[in-house]
Amino acid sequence: MAGTESTGRRHERHVPDGVILALVCVAQFMVVLDVSIVNVALPSIKGDLHYSATGLQWVVNAYVLTFAGFLLLGGRIADLLGRRRVFIGGLAMFSVASLLGGLAQTSGELTAARAVQGLGGAVLSPATLTIIMTTFTEGEKRHRALGAWSAVAGAGGAFGVILGGVLTSYLSWRWVLYVNIPIGVAAGLAALTFLSESRRADAEHSLDVAGAILATGGLALLVYGIVGTDTHPWSSARTIGLLIGAVAILAVFLLTQARLARSPLMPLSLFRSRWVSAANLVMLLLGIAFFSMWYFLSLYLQEVHGYGPLKAGLLFLPMSASIIVGAQTSGRVIGRAGPRNLLVIGLAMSAGGFAWLTQLSATSGYVEGVLGGTVLISLGMGLSFTPLATAATTGVHYTQAGLASGVLNTSRQVGGSIGLAALATIATARFNHLVGTGSSQPVALSGGFDRAFLVAAVVCAVATLASFAIPRSDRPADERTSWEAEPAAAAVD
Repeated sequence: MAGTESTGRRHERHVPDGVILALVCVAQFMVVLDVSIVNVALPSIKGDLHYSATGLQWVVNAYVLTFAGFLLLGGRIADLLGRRRVFIGGLAMFSVASLLGGLAQTSGELTAARAVQGLGGAVLSPATLTIIMTTFTEGEKRHRALGAWSAVAGAGGAFGVILGGVLTSYLSWRWVLYVNIPIGVAAGLAALTFLSESRRADAEHSLDVAGAILATGGLALLVYGIVGTDTHPWSSARTIGLLIGAVAILAVFLLTQARLARSPLMPLSLFRSRWVSAANLVMLLLGIAFFSMWYFLSLYLQEVHGYGPLKAGLLFLPMSASIIVGAQTSGRVIGRAGPRNLLVIGLAMSAGGFAWLTQLSATSGYVEGVLGGTVLISLGMGLSFTPLATAATTGVHYTQAGLASGVLNTSRQVGGSIGLAALATIATARFNHLVGTGSSQPVALSGGFDRAFLVAAVVCAVATLASFAIPRSDRPADERTSWEAEPAAAAVD
């Protein structure tokens, strides 16, 4: 749209769109990779840095919480300061935090480094999406670029487990963090060479930093309270106090968004759209279930069956392939099937997959115990991402397309952090009960994981029902997606 974008000096030679797409996909891959790459390394990290059974999840959650809490602020910063500048700054922060995490000597140092990594990812990820939106202005090209970006985001989580296994086996767990450094440096140099600066000329100059701090602080306190229930019962004064404090902080966050913030981080008016509110509810539930799969299966394969990190990582390969197949299939048929129909199919498959995993025992083989369930879950996951992204931006004005996408991503991360905390606590409680009744450790661990997978299956079933709240695909023309309604101006050579 004329007058909405300003750009810096452009390169005299034309940079192919494919080069820009490859660059931003590499950066997004790195951000998503770090949610899962540590999973196979968790037993090694636990032994080396002396994490407790429930404290170990903070290796994942410290990253996810800061990523979720500052993601929307990162998008606003990119609009205000310029996408190229913010892209490079996010890469630098992410890479430095990766170095510090790899050098960590205590659990506290690693957890802090992971939190800073999440902050870097929250700055970097929105910049990758807005660069795509301003580079690819034609509908079909933009759809293909978004499909590639979504596929990379989906595959990054699955491939991270495999790469983590290779690095942990042949080098050490520290290399699951060090690997980001050469990638970050190479991507930064490429960005300096190929990207030109762009920003929204009409971007709001007020940043809701207080909103980001309140959201992150409230979520962190909520997760901390849930994690502590393994030693402090739900009815204890400590747990109740922490949960009340978390709810109070989050309530203040909502109040500031509704009435006080000059430029709210998450405008609540966005949720007046049935498309947006239903899509975010489903994504929240998906995050609760899906984040747990990588975490618990990694521990099951290594701590119950005694597999090394490399073997455990390679056994996740079918899941990576299934996500890619699901995502590609979804992108090809969504125009005919509609978002809601695809979601119902994908979520039902995932619920069935989690139900399959509830039958795991200490003696279950990989093929009959793990493979079928995880392929179903991963296919369902791949089928679900594109229709959710479509639904979450349908009927949204083009100026809020990035915001709507960021809210959806935030819902996934928030669901994942809360879900992992709750399910890890449930699994630990079941483990302690079984050990107390005389079960061996492998049997007790399997029983704990089974209980967590049962809850995940129920959550997926609820998400399947919630997907019926998404309107039918035969919508009026004025409810087209934001990028169908009006293309953005090109901002990158």
